[in-house]
Amino acid sequence: MVAKLILRDKEYEVRPGMALADALKKSNIVPESVIAVRDGELITDDEILKNGDVIKLVAVISGG
Repeated sequence: MVAKLILRDKEYEVRPGMALADALKKSNIVPESVIAVRDGELITDDEILKNGDVIKLVAVISGG
């Protein structure tokens, strides 16, 4: 019973029932540094993760 976060080639297993922002912090990922996608749709940091979710994380690149 896990939800998975995938960033590049790394997978992080997190507990279902927690908010995405909390799962990112627990996995040492800065929430503002990624965009989260579930089943092709963007999700927000307050989204509650469900058992079996696979969340793809896309790194946000900014510059100036």
